[in-house]
Amino acid sequence: MTITVSPPPITGHPGDPRKRVRRREPDRWVFVAEPHLYALFAGFAGVFAATAGTAAHRAWGTAAAVGYACAALVAVTSRTAGRACAFAGAALVPLAVLIATGQAQEEVSVVARSGAALLRHGTPYPPVPGTAYTAYDPYLPGMAVFGLTGLDPRILFTGVFAAAIIAGMVLSRSHGGPRQVGCMGVLIVTLASPLVALPVAVGGDDLPVLGCACLGLALARNRPGAAGLALGAAGTLKPTAWPVLITVFFLLRARRKARRYVVAATAVLTAGVGVPAALDPSGFVTNAVLFPLGLTPATSPAASPLPGHLLTGLGPAGYAVAAALLALAAVAVGVSLVLRPPTDVRGAARRAALGLALAICLLPAARWGYFLYPAVLAAFATLPERPAATREGIVPCAAA
Repeated sequence: MTITVSPPPITGHPGDPRKRVRRREPDRWVFVAEPHLYALFAGFAGVFAATAGTAAHRAWGTAAAVGYACAALVAVTSRTAGRACAFAGAALVPLAVLIATGQAQEEVSVVARSGAALLRHGTPYPPVPGTAYTAYDPYLPGMAVFGLTGLDPRILFTGVFAAAIIAGMVLSRSHGGPRQVGCMGVLIVTLASPLVALPVAVGGDDLPVLGCACLGLALARNRPGAAGLALGAAGTLKPTAWPVLITVFFLLRARRKARRYVVAATAVLTAGVGVPAALDPSGFVTNAVLFPLGLTPATSPAASPLPGHLLTGLGPAGYAVAAALLALAAVAVGVSLVLRPPTDVRGAARRAALGLALAICLLPAARWGYFLYPAVLAAFATLPERPAATREGIVPCAAA
């Protein structure tokens, strides 16, 4: 005679695991606050439209203010519809309007020109940059790929970003267990915020970098080779991906899974950066190294009242202090990675966000918009890691 012991039925008493899941859902507060957040975003967009210095920014502010206002009304009754309305009204509609009217930030034309130069001359960098800052190409060679098709680069920026973020969210969702609830509201609302919507419409060269970085983080859970490919690809676009690439290396080294990651990332970086730099060393150094450091006749107009920029404005001594502080911050973050490497993907995302936030504050030339990186990475850190099942088989929210 076989006796089977069944688990006790789940009841509604105060210790009910389902109750704990609901109380611990991290995006629950977002659902309650979303209409107010969209109203706040609408106010920001309206002020931005009235005070922005360029026509493209004013056009975005006007369209986004309407989009966010509609999202605030819709989100009262439907969270999903409110989020869709916010992103469509503040990002996709302004993007279509600006493409149709030919308005964009300078980086869009720079990327389009670099793609054309790559097709004609085999290098994305101009042979002799002019005296204007727009004559330089400050990006790494991989960015020229977005200028090869003849389409407005913003379409490709947004498409790659959306595909990579969605893939990263799906991978993260699969690690939350079959009964995982929510846990993605913080990231989704961040993606609908002006931090993302504005660059989608007016520029967006940071978006594919950030999307590939988030995808690499999601893949790092159990696909180190694929993570190396994704983060290596991000690293061929802009150096802003390198802090994430290095952080994931320390994460995987602590797990003894770094070999395939290193091989894959090195192969992509060699093909996307090393070979083009070897073929045109002068153009690479002038455009991708000296210009971002402010060591060329024309310098970047990027400026915000952040510590690094303020120190640089004091002259050579201030520039030296800003560079020393930036190096000190890099060393401090590096030492923390060596002594206490992150143990999971969420910890790696948070560590990379911290490092990038410090770098943005101390760079000689930085914009407020660069905080897009730490903001999205910090939001990505709220996505679930694989949790252990409880005795009753209920999987709690890993991001709580």
